[in-house]
Amino acid sequence: MTKPWEKFLAEKLIDEEQLQTRIRELGEQISRDYEGKDLLLICILKGGVSFLTDLMRQITIPHEIDFMAVSSYGREIRESTGIVRILKDLDQPIDGRHVLIVEDIIDTGYTLNYITRNLEARRPASLKICTLLDKAERRQVDMKIDYTGFVIPDKFVFGYGLDLDEKFRNLPFIGVVKPGMVVK
Repeated sequence: MTKPWEKFLAEKLIDEEQLQTRIRELGEQISRDYEGKDLLLICILKGGVSFLTDLMRQITIPHEIDFMAVSSYGREIRESTGIVRILKDLDQPIDGRHVLIVEDIIDTGYTLNYITRNLEARRPASLKICTLLDKAERRQVDMKIDYTGFVIPDKFVFGYGLDLDEKFRNLPFIGVVKPGMVVK
């Protein structure tokens, strides 16, 4: 029986085992780097939830989490509009905290640049970025990515938190969407 997502899948880019291995490595590195510090993970919703959930299980030091939701994409488009809106802000202050932004994917960098400028104004002790996926070749904004899961080619991807028109975030792998495919 064909699964609903199969007709959209051009290829599996990163399988479940590769994801979990790399996330374990990131968790170990973050645990070493933040030992003895007041760490706050800020997950960028919605795409970052799967990554955050697995990553925080691999971080062995005490830490807290919070969530932020922003939008720069319209429902009918696959390109960022460049206009960023905060849909959900943090529930707690971050001044004096060591903040690590947990992001699913960095593309042009415009959205993340907006988020980092917004958070820097709140005076954290430090502010770093952890992304599962980095489309480095599409970057339009110069920024330092402190922790990267995978550098990927400029292809439209879905699964493991990343949606295809709000669907298929539940897949345990990262897949590439067939060119021209749209969910109805």
